[in-house]
Amino acid sequence: MNMYKKISLFMATMAITASTAFASNDETMSDIYIMPQNNEAIATPVATNRYGLDFTKAAESTINSVVSIKVFATRQQQFFGNDFIDPFEFFFGPGYGGQQRKQQQQQPKKSEPQHVGSGSGVIISEDGYIVTNNHVVDGAEKLEVTLNDNRKFNARVIGTDPNSDIALLKISATKLTPIVFGNSDNVKVGEWVLAVGNPFGLNSTVTAGIVSAKARGVSKGNNVGIESFIQHDAAINPGNSGGALVNIDGELIGINTMISSSTGNYAGHSFAIPSTVVNKIVTDIKQYGSVQRAVLGIQFVELDADKAKEENITATNEGIYVNKVNDRSSAKEAGIKEGDVIVGLNGVTIKNGAQMLEEMSKLRPGDKATIKYIRDNKTKTANVTFKNDQGTTNITKSSDFTSLGCAFLPLTADEKEELGISNGVKVSGLKDGKFKAAGITNDFVITEINSMRVNNQDEVEDIYNAIMRDKESDKVMFITGIKTNGKKTYIAVDLADPED
Repeated sequence: MNMYKKISLFMATMAITASTAFASNDETMSDIYIMPQNNEAIATPVATNRYGLDFTKAAESTINSVVSIKVFATRQQQFFGNDFIDPFEFFFGPGYGGQQRKQQQQQPKKSEPQHVGSGSGVIISEDGYIVTNNHVVDGAEKLEVTLNDNRKFNARVIGTDPNSDIALLKISATKLTPIVFGNSDNVKVGEWVLAVGNPFGLNSTVTAGIVSAKARGVSKGNNVGIESFIQHDAAINPGNSGGALVNIDGELIGINTMISSSTGNYAGHSFAIPSTVVNKIVTDIKQYGSVQRAVLGIQFVELDADKAKEENITATNEGIYVNKVNDRSSAKEAGIKEGDVIVGLNGVTIKNGAQMLEEMSKLRPGDKATIKYIRDNKTKTANVTFKNDQGTTNITKSSDFTSLGCAFLPLTADEKEELGISNGVKVSGLKDGKFKAAGITNDFVITEINSMRVNNQDEVEDIYNAIMRDKESDKVMFITGIKTNGKKTYIAVDLADPED
């Protein structure tokens, strides 16, 4: 028998739940040897791993700030021959973003919203604001949030930004445990990080890894404008979307959003939206109702050695090569010309398009910045004042729910019985606004909006927000209701602003 027994212990990609609280701090990434007694190997736990790191502080300070989100929606089922196609699985892959395939005979009855997917979210304020991914809540008719202490709340969507895949939710709760924001700009490649979320419905799951790359450009589709992510190798799986990526101190440095995988499950590459971008987007949604984006007004390609040789650029092989400068743009007013190579923005070195997009995503119309660029192989600087996509420096605010000009009261059981209905809300406190302009009066009872049944003000507001977020459809509420004389009627309410 050998004098030593070799014991292999692994870490990094093992999912460790909150119930274990990282009890196995003896894990290392290489083999260790333990001195035997009486020629017998003794597997004595080691206090820390070979790096002297202890993840318990970061885990304990984070798990109460991460929530589970259940998504409910009326399945718009499609059938091709005898095959049932689940649209959530069609877009996200088997088991990703929705339940496993169901047989036709399991079709939900009466088109009631069904549990169709799950994700994670991060509490960012004591009064119930939660940040998650847009793709987690997109198309949801109901959102159920479960805290780490198993309390459940219905959540409403405050605002979303599909371009960055960020959504802001709100639950009616107080004295919650918000996460502490860290500065993702200070994150270094090789730094240890933890991913906290709810993969496969396993609440409060913590995984560990390192930062693999920063400003990683990953194409997520034509609708995504921000493609600069923190790449890491902490294991995330379906259900982790919207969860926290934290540093060793438990500070939020990113919101996990996607994985690179051919199977839909973890395959070694995970991606998170940097916390500096998240913070700016959430602030915009809360303050203005929509994300404020600064526009430089150029078309560009990334400079590489081949492009540099082609254009006779010897000063650098990295940066943003300007192909075109738009008329009346911020870049044109700052003196940027075609053929310039942008290599810095506000003191940050720009090597590729992902870095450029990340830095731009932190700015708003009206912000000023210094651009460092190369022209004729000489380094120059320019001061720029950024505009919005309309060519002005104005902050744009989205239409607010209060523009409807009324409140919505739930019906009592007696009122429902008298009207012969099972659901509805009553218009109350009517003042000048879109409802009054459409001919709706006080005490008008709404039973459906855009073919969706309503029972309270939150549901009306959720539908309103969904309509205003949808860039493809007309901004109209098609209302089915009952007048004060008991007559059923249909009213269309135009939500578009006059200038639209």
